[in-house]
Order: sequence, then C-alpha cells, then structure tokens
Amino acid sequence: MLKQHNLVIPTRGRGTYDITTKVQALVAEGGVRTGLCHLFVQHTSASLVLCENADPQVRQDLEAFMARLVPDGDPLFGHAAEGPDDMPAHVRSILSKMELCLPISAGRCALGTWQGIFLWEHRTHPHQRRLAVTLHGT
Repeated sequence: MLKQHNLVIPTRGRGTYDITTKVQALVAEGGVRTGLCHLFVQHTSASLVLCENADPQVRQDLEAFMARLVPDGDPLFGHAAEGPDDMPAHVRSILSKMELCLPISAGRCALGTWQGIFLWEHRTHPHQRRLAVTLHGT
C-alpha cells in the first residue's frame, strides 16, 4: 500500500514546532500497520528533526548552537534577497535535514520514549510550511 498526504504547518517564526500528533494521525488514518513513513519539507529554509520531546530546553539549546554556528547577517554570505536571515536559514536547513524516514509498527510511527517529530523553522518571520507525507507498507 502506498499513500501520500500533504500537511501545512503554520509557523510564527524561528523555532521548533511539534508535529508528532499530526503525523501519527496521518499514519493511523492511512491504515498502514507495518512499513515506513517518509516526511519531506518542501522548502529550503526549514527542516525536520527527530528530537527530545520532554524538555524544551534541548530545542532551545539547539537553536542557540545554530545561531552561533550560522549567525544572521554574517558578512560571509552574499545572498540576502529576503533579509539577513535568508542565507543562514538555507545553511541551517542543509545542516539539519529536510526529510525523515520513520518505521511504522502496529499502525504508529515507532518513536522512542523521548522522541518527537519537529518542524524547525529557520526564518524569523511566519510562514506556511508544506510537508509531503508518504506512507508505504502493509
């Protein structure tokens, strides 16, 4: 069985957005009991991460690390068509991931106890982020 869905995730700007419940609902509705759930964010300035879901400080620390590694307005970058966060957002998304592939077991994404699925918005302004969710299995 192969099914594909689209998710639209509104963001308020830079940060992580827990999409675990939305993805798990699509998997449950899709009827796949055993297989794979492939997630792909259709943007070049946002990414997907599988991360600690219990302590939000972990995601705040990741954001602080990324801000140090790829600061907004860095003179290294010439591409700034949409502002000082434009090129850093592209670099951040490449350094993280634009896709995730998760196992489906017993009709759910087989996540660990402290794992959650997050959209990571790298731009400072709000956006509507589109995700393709592909379910494959039996």
